[in-house]
Amino acid sequence: MKKVYIDDVGSGFPLVLVHGYLGSSEMWCNQRDYFSKSCRVISLALPGFGESSSAQSLDSINQMAQFVIDILEEKKIQKFNLLGHSMGGMIVQEITKIIGDRVNKLICFATGSIGEIPGRFETIDETRNKLKKDGIDISFSRVPKKWFVKGDQDKNYYLCKNAVKGVSLEAADNALIAMKNWSGIDNLKNIKNETLIVWGDKDTSYNFDQVDTLNKNIKNSRLEIFENCSHNVHLEKPNEFNILVEKFINQ
Repeated sequence: MKKVYIDDVGSGFPLVLVHGYLGSSEMWCNQRDYFSKSCRVISLALPGFGESSSAQSLDSINQMAQFVIDILEEKKIQKFNLLGHSMGGMIVQEITKIIGDRVNKLICFATGSIGEIPGRFETIDETRNKLKKDGIDISFSRVPKKWFVKGDQDKNYYLCKNAVKGVSLEAADNALIAMKNWSGIDNLKNIKNETLIVWGDKDTSYNFDQVDTLNKNIKNSRLEIFENCSHNVHLEKPNEFNILVEKFINQ
């Protein structure tokens, strides 16, 4: 496997950031700049995506979780706070399932406990079919617009455009397969970590039922809802998002 990109900045207690579908390490830039003043911030680009687009992609959430764990092992990081967005939220749930005793606090952001979500703007198979029929350029310009209330007019939409440069059809499809085949709902009751769940009330990728299921089944959790935000709260309202996460990990 070709080398993946890992952004590792700052010092202090580690905060590990895991991006979502068609994401990148750069999409955490507002969090990296903010938290690196007090934390060691580690944000990798998953194989096949973003800055790691030339690396061989993975087709299961468990493989992606193990990939992140292996990086933490290489860096000899034993204890850390863990934040995952969208597909990354599935990955961090899986990481917690495998090495939950090493996760200090868990943040599940714009995500759910299953990959195939009732009420999503389209089924995963529909996304896969459009990807193959329309090609990556049309598909990649179509889907990320739905992640912002302002669509491609949001000031941080450019980060989505940057993230998909070089991403192959195979990598995008493998991630969709990974999500479709994953379910973490039975493991929610086993998550003992203090957990923050974050959601934007205009999110069409993950509806309220998904985050409500997380909140009701993870015993030590709370749900924070951002009004008039879609799927990318960390880019739509980065300051408010950062302050919320900072308070949570420091309390």
